[in-house]
Amino acid sequence: MGADDCIFCKMVAGDIPVIKLYENEIVLAFLDIYPVSDGHTLVIPKQHFEKLHDCPPELLGEVGSRLGKIAGAVAAAMGSEGYNLLCNNGRAAGQVIEHLHFHIIPRNAGDGVFDRWPAYKYPDGKIEALAEAIRKNL
Repeated sequence: MGADDCIFCKMVAGDIPVIKLYENEIVLAFLDIYPVSDGHTLVIPKQHFEKLHDCPPELLGEVGSRLGKIAGAVAAAMGSEGYNLLCNNGRAAGQVIEHLHFHIIPRNAGDGVFDRWPAYKYPDGKIEALAEAIRKNL
C-alpha cells in the first residue's frame, strides 16, 4: 500500500476527519475510533512508512521523543494506573493499517485488557541459537 491509498495519510492531509490530540510538522496523535479502552490514542509520523524498520532513524527519534509526553497526557486525562505502548508491524502482528503507528492504551488493574501474556520457556540451547541468528542480521 502506498501513501495515496493510506487512510492515515488521508487523515494527515485533512481528507478524513480525525479527533486530533497533538500535531506538529512531524507527528499526528489522535483518538482511535475502535478503542481497546477509553482514551486509546494513535501516534503516527506524518510521512508514510509501513513498518518501524522502514522509518529513518532521525524521524523515528522525532516521533519517539513525543510519545512520552502524549502518553503521560492520555494517562493523566483518563486517570489510568498505567498504559501500554504498542507498535504492531505486519499483518501477523496485528497491524491493520499499513502506516507506522503507535498505540497508547490506558490501563487500570482488572480492566480485562491483555489478561494473559503468552510467555513460555525456551528449550535448552535454543536461546543461544536464536541470539546468534539475530546478531547475523544486525
